[in-house]
Amino acid sequence: MPDWLGLFAFGAEGWGDELAIGAWLTVRLAAASLVVGLVLGLLGAGAKMSRFRVLRLLADVYTTLIRGIPELLVIFLVFFGGSFALQAAFRLFGRDEYVEVNAFAAGVFALSLVFGAFATEVFRGAFQAVPPGQIEAARAFGMSRWLIFRRIQLPQVWRFALPGLGNLWLVLIKDTSLVSVIALDELVRQTNIAVGATKLPFNFYLAAYVIYLLMTAVSEAAKGKLERMAARGVRSA
Repeated sequence: MPDWLGLFAFGAEGWGDELAIGAWLTVRLAAASLVVGLVLGLLGAGAKMSRFRVLRLLADVYTTLIRGIPELLVIFLVFFGGSFALQAAFRLFGRDEYVEVNAFAAGVFALSLVFGAFATEVFRGAFQAVPPGQIEAARAFGMSRWLIFRRIQLPQVWRFALPGLGNLWLVLIKDTSLVSVIALDELVRQTNIAVGATKLPFNFYLAAYVIYLLMTAVSEAAKGKLERMAARGVRSA
């Protein structure tokens, strides 16, 4: 067995625990961003389909601005812009001190903004795919708007949106690597630290590659299962 394999062991002599901690933080970061991003996507889709022009305009501005710039720039703007805003707020109360935004919170917020902007269009397309005749029939039966949303629209929107949301989730997992630039110790940053200490870049970057590949493989399997569950009772073409 090559001597360098021992560097992947757990404990004081290896980097296995650091890589595991980084991978777990990557999963937590992606999961938190997914939850917030789904909420933003639903709100954005609702705003885009609203009868109020102001809401439609705000949603258009949000999706256009966020989708039009690189994800890395969004992270920088949230992290450094958030720190600047906090310092300005502190100065209003007579406190002149340096304040830094929590890196995990900044990463979640930035990635959620990006995910939500793309999810907005996915949800909007899914809502528009629901046959309007079903909505009209539900209204004719006296269903409330909330009941129509819960019983008629949401189950079908979930089915229509799942493929697109699944692809966005895979992109989100990879985008978590960008948060390493603000010193969050996720998988890529931990890998870089290990590379700097051991001078074995190929070995550790290959290990990170395998870990990301496992994450995407598990995600693909879960996505396929969710799609099959959502399609139960639907006649295939």
